[in-house]
Amino acid sequence: MGIRSFLAFELPPEIREQIRGVSRELQKLTLPVRWVKVENIHLTIIFLGSVDEAKIDDIKGKANVVVKRFSIFKTRLNGVGVFPDWRRPRVVWIGLNGEIERLSNLRDELQTELKVLGFRPEKRPFKPHLTIGRFKGLVDRDEELKWVLDRYHDLMSDLHYLNELVLFKSDLKPDGPVYTKMASWPLGME
Repeated sequence: MGIRSFLAFELPPEIREQIRGVSRELQKLTLPVRWVKVENIHLTIIFLGSVDEAKIDDIKGKANVVVKRFSIFKTRLNGVGVFPDWRRPRVVWIGLNGEIERLSNLRDELQTELKVLGFRPEKRPFKPHLTIGRFKGLVDRDEELKWVLDRYHDLMSDLHYLNELVLFKSDLKPDGPVYTKMASWPLGME
């Protein structure tokens, strides 16, 4: 059996606290959502899926090569939304803005390197977001969801830095996933 893993950035404590406040407010509503523990929220760059343990060192090597080409990323929280749309929501997210094009370039370069190891590149454009909840069923009171989206559409934070890419292992447990760092790579200063 493989190791369920992904490449992501951990969030600065200040961003995490702002997310905690928004998440607390949203949890007071009656939306059929399973909320993500705030300490488990991160910015996923590539979800690798179930990976053969023998490939982990190769993944680390490829990530190390790519990360050396990048300096830290400036980013901020930017609004709340749902995927795919408010009529059929499956995921509640907080968006990000800032150096999104550079983050997209990081993802693309990582995908190019990992393709050699058999990982299939994601075709969709990179839309950085932080998943804060997943819908457990249909929304029968969509006015409540519209209220949430209206209230938080202009959510904004100060500018913060993403300065270390992490390879995480994900163990699925009955009370939610447990994430363990397997490797990390600091980004260079500007």
